[in-house]
Amino acid sequence: MRVAMTRRPALLFGVGAMLVGSLLAGCGSSSDGPAGDNGPVTLTVNLFGDFGYQDLYARYKESHPNITVKQNVTDYGAHHKNLQAHLLSGAGTADIEAIEIGQIAGFRPQAAKFVDFLGQGVRKDQWVDSKWQPATSQDGKALFGLGTDVGGLALCYRSDLLKAAGLPSDRDAVSALFTDWNSYVEVGKQFQAKSPDKNVKWFDAGSNLYNAIIGQSTRNAYDASGKVIVETNPAVKQAWDTTVAAIQAGESAGLAAFSPQWNTGFAKGQFATVTCPSWMMAYIKDNAPDTAGKWDIARIPGTGGGNWGGSYLTVPRASRHQKEAIELAKWLTAPEQEKWLFTNKGNFPSDQALWSQPEVAGYDNPFFNNAPAGKIFSESVKSLKPQILGPHQGDIGNAIGNALTTVEQGTATPDAAWKKAVADVRNIVS
Repeated sequence: MRVAMTRRPALLFGVGAMLVGSLLAGCGSSSDGPAGDNGPVTLTVNLFGDFGYQDLYARYKESHPNITVKQNVTDYGAHHKNLQAHLLSGAGTADIEAIEIGQIAGFRPQAAKFVDFLGQGVRKDQWVDSKWQPATSQDGKALFGLGTDVGGLALCYRSDLLKAAGLPSDRDAVSALFTDWNSYVEVGKQFQAKSPDKNVKWFDAGSNLYNAIIGQSTRNAYDASGKVIVETNPAVKQAWDTTVAAIQAGESAGLAAFSPQWNTGFAKGQFATVTCPSWMMAYIKDNAPDTAGKWDIARIPGTGGGNWGGSYLTVPRASRHQKEAIELAKWLTAPEQEKWLFTNKGNFPSDQALWSQPEVAGYDNPFFNNAPAGKIFSESVKSLKPQILGPHQGDIGNAIGNALTTVEQGTATPDAAWKKAVADVRNIVS
């Protein structure tokens, strides 16, 4: 799914997704209307971005005419803070609440306040371990979240801009250019030197590059004991150093993810490559419809895996219509709906059985020069390594992303920015 926000939490890899959709209802409280199997029921669904569900709600109503769905969409940060506050107070939750993968660990201590789907006919082997495990209770006995999409990474690129700089533009040849992230940075230097338009940069933002690099490590901000290891994890510093090297080489357009400037950057061709989860396909198409056929998709540098985004649907026990909410949540995350969401909205299914089905694995995206999107993203998610997540994952990511922005803007040296990031992380977890 796609998330609308000023900056995507930098260490998530494990959201979103990502434009705010239409706000259909102003409040986030649980459903109005009488309960009952046959009487009218209004279900509220609280989201933090465009999950692509509008058409599915209409389809669901065809077979459930007594169900009306009211969808509330709020800012990513506000959504999760509100949910925490409502859970603590015991009131104010919707019938279905979405939680992003970078936030899910913070809700595990309150797993008992959500419905356990294992008691509702759900099998956790519908998903790979890296998807279902974060949404289990701390004792591992309850599953409180149903996986929606997974944001396995690829590299989206402007083939015309690469060709203009004398670089290969065929997707297989482009993939072959990058044996690792260092080679990606080196090719970026070639692009900057040879591009006829010096205003076009190699990539969009340092924070997004950092996200992709650290997303390929099994250890990020936390270790298995729950200790924050930003200062001692060599993978974090390596991802930082590689990103800083690319910024200092003049390769970053310095456009904050999901900002209006970033959106304009897609339309005007202000950068040649972007780390690209599956949902990004729809995001690019929506923001740059006139660039059809100019974009293509290559393998992500590094290990070939990595993740950006992906969420869960939960049903708080405070829901006034638990039965109906459970049925809707299960239906929205069922194989048929996840398959439809991928081919129509770009959200890659978290249901692992779909990854080898022809409708998914064989899907070619016409906007991206008929790139074999299904094959590329299927291979990417199969390469995903489960990453340890912690309760402050998103906040820590923001701290590092903000520090990288100061390097891009020239307001701080890399050393000073790193020290500021570390200090901010300490404050977050203290």
